[in-house]
Amino acid sequence: MGRKIKFCLVYRDMWQSSGKYQPRVDQLLEIAPVIVRMGCFDRVETNGGAFEQVNLLYGENPNKAVRAWTKPLREAGIQTQMLERALNGLRMYPVPADVRKLMFKVKKAQGVDVVRSFCGLNDYRNLELSIKYANEFGLISQAALSISHSPVHTLEHYLSVVDKYVEYGAKEIGLKDMAGIGRPSELGKLVKAIKEKYPHLVIQYHGHTGPGLSMASVLEVCRNGADIVDVAMEPLSWGMVHPDVIAVQAMLRADGFDVADIDMNAYMEARTLTQKFIDDFLGYFIEPKNKISTSLLLGCGLPGGMMGSMMADLKGVHNSINMMLEKSGRKKLTEDELLIKLFDEVQYVWPMVGTPGLVTPFSQYVKNIALMNILADAQGKPRFSNMEQNQWDMILGKCGRLPGVVSPEVMEIAKQKGFTFFDGVPQDNYPDELPKYRQMMQERGWDVGQDDEELFELAMHERQYIDYKEGRAKKNFVNELEVAKQKSNIREVIKIVKLPEVIQQEVIDKVLAKEPDAKMITAPVSGEVIWEIAVDEPSMAKPLGTPFKKDETVCFVSAYYGMEPVKSFYDGQLLEVLVRQGQKVAKGDVIAFIK
Repeated sequence: MGRKIKFCLVYRDMWQSSGKYQPRVDQLLEIAPVIVRMGCFDRVETNGGAFEQVNLLYGENPNKAVRAWTKPLREAGIQTQMLERALNGLRMYPVPADVRKLMFKVKKAQGVDVVRSFCGLNDYRNLELSIKYANEFGLISQAALSISHSPVHTLEHYLSVVDKYVEYGAKEIGLKDMAGIGRPSELGKLVKAIKEKYPHLVIQYHGHTGPGLSMASVLEVCRNGADIVDVAMEPLSWGMVHPDVIAVQAMLRADGFDVADIDMNAYMEARTLTQKFIDDFLGYFIEPKNKISTSLLLGCGLPGGMMGSMMADLKGVHNSINMMLEKSGRKKLTEDELLIKLFDEVQYVWPMVGTPGLVTPFSQYVKNIALMNILADAQGKPRFSNMEQNQWDMILGKCGRLPGVVSPEVMEIAKQKGFTFFDGVPQDNYPDELPKYRQMMQERGWDVGQDDEELFELAMHERQYIDYKEGRAKKNFVNELEVAKQKSNIREVIKIVKLPEVIQQEVIDKVLAKEPDAKMITAPVSGEVIWEIAVDEPSMAKPLGTPFKKDETVCFVSAYYGMEPVKSFYDGQLLEVLVRQGQKVAKGDVIAFIK
């Protein structure tokens, strides 16, 4: 028998790559003993990233969920693994160092064994504290390489990053092939080079099946020294998710590797339970296209798990783009034509903004820049006209050093806007905040929780935690689910839910017929419109005639990761409001008009 290869079940990421929501804690506890009985997993990915935000969106305590979910697995000798985004922690934007440190203390106390840390830019400076804190609190630090395919993502690039990870004290290296676009032979060479230089390091491979390369990649990395591979199971495996454990086991066993047996009775039971969770409510929020692989992803390099949100984005702006094209005498685009146009634009934009690794949040930034460029073109405006501040922060180096070079064109736009580039340590831009959150909890009479875990949750996910504590999150989720259940067609229920009066085309046409010079204010992301953060009245909006200057915030959209400002691109007054407080929009939907 050959070298042993271990399996890690990415149960959390299976769901995240499929749809909006993930199982509740009661469902996780139901399936945990069945996963144990399968007998083939040395690790299970249990928490981190969007997983814990989803708990809050349910109105469920993520700290209690993590403790409950990790317990039966650890008692069975299975290691639990979490995912964190280094500088961004468990959210989409930077986290102060004291909050990052508390996270490792809390997660160790909650039963996490392994922490996979990654930076989409592969800026090792962003992982220095992650590795330090993991080691300090007795966790296994796995420093991940964000895998992309480009002229700058070379073997030398990755090895130079690994050198720093080892210097910082990482115990393992993860290959996070988040889009599944890593070429198998190149991944094999990378694993071999790391093992030759650092034979003591454990290497774990994570690859999505979206573009269809992952099975070949699994075989190549194992042949060259990988120790652990991430796998999924039916009914969520394949498509935009991960390879199924049965197929991976068969392939590796035929190649001579020592792999664990699978208790097929338990596999079928886990399969049935997972389908039950889908039928219960999770299926209402799963994009059917995420069950299908597409080689189109090889060109744009976007993660397959983004396809659901990307299609929602396209549908949201499709009518607006076609309306503008038609107005200027140009041909309207079909949905497929718009998709290909977006893929082409991503390929154009990506190297111009420094070739960041296309993983959260940078994949979203690049895709959004491309989408807004298409919208700008339809409006007769130049590329990069509708850039948001977080996208500029990436380009300016505030998130870390970009692996590539920003184009002269984008540099010139930054110069015209008066922006300055930053090459310091990104963490230095974000001072400690825990004292502020301790005081906030004292003022509200909230307990900081066991091991300060409630304090951590507030500091990491302030908006979502407050909504959870004050009952809004549970109410919003129940309402959203009720609307979804009333839909008879599954292809309708997985779309973003809009209230009847939102974004009616006839209203848009009527406004433009009356005021041809009216300018649209559109949603930068999908979510819930908030006109006044402190106001809960469902009909609330700013009074018509309210003046706004260019780049001034008109309202907010509450996305799953936090509040996103909606800015005006014009000087003017509020002419018409189409979306009221608390109503849902898709990215690109018209919220209001300014004149």
